[in-house]
Amino acid sequence: MSTERERRSPRRGPKGTRTREALGEAALRLVLERGTAGVSVEDVTDAVGVSRRTFSRYFASKEEAVLDGIRADCVRINDALATRPARETPLTAYRAALRVWLSDPAVPAWHRRTGVREVFRLAEDEAPLRAVLGRILLEGEAASVRLVAARIDADAARDLRPAVAVGSGAATLMAATRAWVTCGAPEALPDLVEEAFALLATEPPPGALSPAEPP
Repeated sequence: MSTERERRSPRRGPKGTRTREALGEAALRLVLERGTAGVSVEDVTDAVGVSRRTFSRYFASKEEAVLDGIRADCVRINDALATRPARETPLTAYRAALRVWLSDPAVPAWHRRTGVREVFRLAEDEAPLRAVLGRILLEGEAASVRLVAARIDADAARDLRPAVAVGSGAATLMAATRAWVTCGAPEALPDLVEEAFALLATEPPPGALSPAEPP
């Protein structure tokens, strides 16, 4: 079985994978140049030199093509999560998986890849793109929950621990990402992720809060 890195390599991956990546890269480039409304599926297929039928083998819409790199990032995070040592708690394992993804020298994460910040910004204004982005992130999170459930031998449908751990980690990542997209320096995402997790770790439990003073 090929690794995720091999699947994403245009030189080493199989022809179908190279075609998918080429379509995703073309869709992203064209949408960032023209906006989603200014790009058709035919524009994307013409840029790559393939048919509409070929496009449909991989994507249901141009939005899915634009965001295919984000989908692949979710797979990479979960690949890293699956290899974390069993001794790590679920949230620690999730945080460590993010570190692996962010620091991978071979396959750049969001802060080292052209166009990712811009497509996040575009999704804030364009509902179809925002909807697909939300679905991709939720699917990645659901896969993480299944992995964590397997790590602790839990039933993900009944045991809240996997969903709570992954939900906390994913929300922390996205809080850091929003700060990065809005005002962070291009290379600042890893530091923002670490800052966000540090804040999560210092949040006191509800019982440690002082009761509110009466008005």
